[in-house]
Amino acid sequence: MPVTVVRFNLVAPGASPAALSARYRAALEMAAYADEHGISTVQTEEHHGAENNWLPSPFAFAGAVFGATRNIAVTVTAVIGPLHDPLRLAEEIAVLDLLSGGRLVTVAGIGYRPEEYALFDVDWKRRGRLQDELLATLLKAWSGDEFSYRGRTVRLTPRPYTAPHPLLLVGGSSRAAARRAARFGLPFFPSAHLPELEAYYKEKLTEYGTEGWTMMPAAETPLLHLAEDPDRAWDTYGEHFLHEARTYASWQSGQIRSAVKSAATTVGELRAEGVYRILTPEQCAAQGLDSLVLHPLAGGMPLEEGWRSLRLFAERVVPALAG
Repeated sequence: MPVTVVRFNLVAPGASPAALSARYRAALEMAAYADEHGISTVQTEEHHGAENNWLPSPFAFAGAVFGATRNIAVTVTAVIGPLHDPLRLAEEIAVLDLLSGGRLVTVAGIGYRPEEYALFDVDWKRRGRLQDELLATLLKAWSGDEFSYRGRTVRLTPRPYTAPHPLLLVGGSSRAAARRAARFGLPFFPSAHLPELEAYYKEKLTEYGTEGWTMMPAAETPLLHLAEDPDRAWDTYGEHFLHEARTYASWQSGQIRSAVKSAATTVGELRAEGVYRILTPEQCAAQGLDSLVLHPLAGGMPLEEGWRSLRLFAERVVPALAG
């Protein structure tokens, strides 16, 4: 059975604080509903300073999801590691791991927007070294042993629930990211379907004498929305998907390789690309994909339409896949 995912980034262009609050609460209700209907994962992410209100605090959101659910995992893809204090992040992840009983998955990347670094007065040119410090600190802190941290001897309490440590992957689309994952003996999460980078990662595992594995997106990882009438849904709601696609495009340079990468400038072009897909439940179940990623609130999607999409997915696609 494919992995079933519901993605939330809480984008809402021009929304008032009251409207954003309603959106956040709806996302939690959707996560609880997804959990009740056997969907396996909530996926979220981190971006800062976006005018469209992109979620900046994925761990706060994850904690709220864990409080509203019992089984579903939350994957943060990805936390921008160099923007966080390493020891403080180790504590936050440990607490969430305890709270959830091991349901948190963290992908640590370094991001691709210099303006996010500028917002927090972090040196963009030092991002690789900062990421190395972060990963080393997390692994030492979660061991429960004393260790040296910035000239002091410290010990993290409480220890995480998961042994030997909460699930932590290294994300990215560069050889530097693959080398970093191999050097630390951590799983590698490429940002797109990149078999050549996976092969390089495995070479480096051998070179460093470490063990690891790859969680790589499939060749096709479209973002899905369900509707009884896809043509009507594209006409009515296509601009929401286009807004998100254009936002991503404005952030990504030629060196960034992402599973969500679009060159579309119109709704028609976006539909033709297939990065975003509006499908009937029957079409969705018949795709034959390894993972199905529903994006019910994409680009400021109205809440009622997001609920329609999620209910079709949970009540007609998930049972068909199980059957």
